[in-house]
Amino acid sequence: MTGPLAGIKVIEVGQAYAGPLAGAILADMGADVIKVEKPDGGDDARLWGPPFVEGDSVMFRANNRGKRSVTLDIKSAADVAKLKTLAKDADILIQNLRPGIVDELGVGPEALRAVNPRLIYCSIWAFGHQGPLKMAPGFDPLLQAYGGVMTLTGRPQDPPTFCAPAINDAATGMWCVIGALAALQRRHATGEGCVIDTSLFETATGWVSGALHSYWISGQLPQRHGTGSPIIVPYQAFETADKPIVIACGNDRLFVKFAEAVGKPEWATDPRFENNRKRAEVREALAGLIQAIIRTRPRAHWIALFGKAGVPCQPVNDIGDLAQSEQLAAMDMTRTLPSTGMRVVGLPVNFDRQRPVPRRDSPKLGEHNKEVFGE
Repeated sequence: MTGPLAGIKVIEVGQAYAGPLAGAILADMGADVIKVEKPDGGDDARLWGPPFVEGDSVMFRANNRGKRSVTLDIKSAADVAKLKTLAKDADILIQNLRPGIVDELGVGPEALRAVNPRLIYCSIWAFGHQGPLKMAPGFDPLLQAYGGVMTLTGRPQDPPTFCAPAINDAATGMWCVIGALAALQRRHATGEGCVIDTSLFETATGWVSGALHSYWISGQLPQRHGTGSPIIVPYQAFETADKPIVIACGNDRLFVKFAEAVGKPEWATDPRFENNRKRAEVREALAGLIQAIIRTRPRAHWIALFGKAGVPCQPVNDIGDLAQSEQLAAMDMTRTLPSTGMRVVGLPVNFDRQRPVPRRDSPKLGEHNKEVFGE
C-alpha cells in the first residue's frame, strides 16, 4: 500500500509534538516528509524520556516515523538558501518554531511562497497569528490553563486539574493536517497554494466550546462534576464492588432500560427522574442512589447485565487493560516500526479497510543529508 498521499512532498520544520505529529500523519498516508532539524541536537523531543529506544525517546520515535531527517541551521544564510531550494518543488511545509522566528530569518510564508506559489505553508502557533499573545510561547499545559479546560476537569473540591494526554498539541497537529489537505484540494482547482494558520489556543477554545456557549447564554460559570456530564444524567463513572465502570444513558429510552436492569423500574415514571432535564436538576441525589446499587456487585456482573439490557456501559481500563484488550487487537491498531521493532499506535483511519503502515523508522539526526541534498 503506497498511501493516498504518494507523490506529495512535505517539509517539516517541526519540533516537540504538534508539528511532528502532523508530519507523521502525512508520512503514514504516503507523503515524502523531510524533517529539518537544527544541527546541534536536532528536535528537542529526542531527549523527552525515559523510555528511550536506541538513544531517542519513544515519543520522538513514534511522532517522527516514516520521515527523512536533514540538518540545517536556518540562522545561516547558506542554509536558508538550501531550505528555499527544498521548498521549490514541495507541496506542503509545516513549521511550529518559536513565534515570529521564521519571518525574522526570512523563511516565513511570504518568502517561501515567493519561490513556490503552489506551496501550502502551515504554521502552528501557540496563541495564534494575531492578538496580544501572538509572540507568547506555549506548551500544552499552558494552553490547558489559559483555555479553561483545567477548570472543567475533576471534582468540585479538586484544584484545577490537568488532562494527562497532550490534547491541545495532538488536536492542533490534526487541524494542521485537515487544513493542508483542504488546501491541496483547492489547489487542484486554482493551481495556487495558500497559508494555513492554526494554534494550540484555537484548539483549546474548541475543546471548551460547549461550556462557552452555555456561559454566553446563562452568564453562569460551569461547575465540575467529576466524571459526570453537566447535561446528561446518568453519564459517568460508578464504583462497583471491585473496579469502576462508566454508565452512559444518553437518552430517556436508555434510562428506562437502565432502571429496569437495576431493579428500579419505578424510576422511569418518578416525577424527579422522568426525563433528562429533571434528572439533571437532581444529579447528585440520583447519582447517590445509583452508586449504592452499583457498589453491591463486581464489575463483570454489571457489564454482563447492562450488555444484555442494551444499556451503554464499559469498564474503566488502565493502560495495561487497553494494551491487552481484544478490541485493540481486533481493530489492528498497532504497527511495528521496521528497524527497531518498536510498536506504535497506527493512524485512527483506514483506507479501503487498510490502516496505513509506516514505511520506515524515525530517522537519526541528519541521516538523509546526502540523500536529500543530492537530489
